[in-house]
Amino acid sequence: MKKKNDENVLATNRQARHNYEIEDTIEAGIELQGTEIKSVRAGKINLRDGYVSIKNGQANLSNVHISEYKQGNIYNHDPLRVRRLLLHKKELKRLAKEVDQDGMTIVPLKVYLKHGFAKVLIGVAKGKKNYDKRESLKQKELKRELQRNFKLNQF
Repeated sequence: MKKKNDENVLATNRQARHNYEIEDTIEAGIELQGTEIKSVRAGKINLRDGYVSIKNGQANLSNVHISEYKQGNIYNHDPLRVRRLLLHKKELKRLAKEVDQDGMTIVPLKVYLKHGFAKVLIGVAKGKKNYDKRESLKQKELKRELQRNFKLNQF
């Protein structure tokens, strides 16, 4: 049986977990225009180069590409526009405090629907060095190998 959240996931940023070490995650609402939500529901969203910046007490999602809606005609949106994230003031202050530390950034991890509203899961992350990435790949390969051996020995 699938989890309720998993079947509503519209886009994931798989590259983020490879390039960053995720310290903390927060769910945020995302302010979208009329044709944007239609494109998001169709899964026409790319989170790969996205990041979150906090300025003037607001969190903004940048570099996230939401394709234009086919039937949108003249009312279509700009695919790369900056979108506001909806967070509580306490969460914004905490995020701003964490990002002020050296090497910390905020990246979008996935976009999903929850009760009909588009939500984005953002993560406070620290960038990995190349040797950290190689180490992560080695650990992942070792874990896969152990799973294979366990599965073969089980039968």
